[in-house]
Amino acid sequence: MNTLLSIIDGTLVFAIVFVILAIIFASKSIKVVPQQSAWVVERLGKFKTVLNPGLNFIIPFVDNVAYRHSLKEIPLDTPAQVCITRDNTQLSVDGVLFFQVTDPMRASYGTSNYVIAITQLAQTTLRSVIGRMELDRTFEERDIINSEVVSAIDDAALNWGVKVLRYEIKDLTPPAVILQAMQQQITAEREKRALIAESEGRKQEQINLATGEKEAAIAKSEGEKQAEINKAEGQAAATLAIATATAEAIRRVAEASETQGGMTAVNLQVAEKYISAFNDLARTNNTLIVPANLGDMSTLISSAMKIINANQQGGVSTGSTVNSVTTKAGAAAAKASAAASHL
Repeated sequence: MNTLLSIIDGTLVFAIVFVILAIIFASKSIKVVPQQSAWVVERLGKFKTVLNPGLNFIIPFVDNVAYRHSLKEIPLDTPAQVCITRDNTQLSVDGVLFFQVTDPMRASYGTSNYVIAITQLAQTTLRSVIGRMELDRTFEERDIINSEVVSAIDDAALNWGVKVLRYEIKDLTPPAVILQAMQQQITAEREKRALIAESEGRKQEQINLATGEKEAAIAKSEGEKQAEINKAEGQAAATLAIATATAEAIRRVAEASETQGGMTAVNLQVAEKYISAFNDLARTNNTLIVPANLGDMSTLISSAMKIINANQQGGVSTGSTVNSVTTKAGAAAAKASAAASHL
């Protein structure tokens, strides 16, 4: 009985030990690699394989994960350093380098530390590139500096299993004296631009004033021109109206003169106007110019009186035209007699 118990106990212990060893063996042989990672496996101290993301198996105690690399893009600050430009000006320059592991095996065995390697190479390349440029160009051509640094590092980093993606300069710091001179230059340039802008403003103001005066003068002249045109058109219209009225009056006089007794009425009207004119002249104190032969006026008055008498004797035979002016003729004769006696 005791022997049986001893056998059972021994078997149980062996099973327990076996299970424990199996668990240890399984834990050592199963490897789960994260995404964007790569593990380098060595077997008995020699490169064996690269484990990709996911579930992987190795031989415990024989295979060993020697290196673990991230395949993500890695930013790396490069320490600030003093660089000398082509015109012998010292600059303190620092930047940031972006790289990525592309070959895990070369990254493991190509260099002892690829981070230090690319950092040192970036610094030496940066000093070389800036040494070929003058100070002003270093501020203006940062993109050129960055691209040249990336190109130089990328060629050498291929043997290290690393791909340099880009390099960016963070700060370019010249000495304090240079900074002060640059600030003075910037201030002078701003003052120059301000003076130019002010002069351009005054120039534009004068141009605007001159343009406004020119347009005002043109508008004034156009207005005066239009006023003269309107005045001339008004005078022309008035003259035309007077001429039309005069022509109409002459036409009517001509038509009246062709009727019975019409010419007699015309002569009487002329005599009346003639006598009225001299009567008006006699009332003023102005120097009076009279005809050389005053008998003509007496003759005119006598003719007018004969016309009146003839009209009175003829009755209505002379027509309504002569009768309408008979009263005016008598008054005109009286005025003429007064004028003659005054003369």
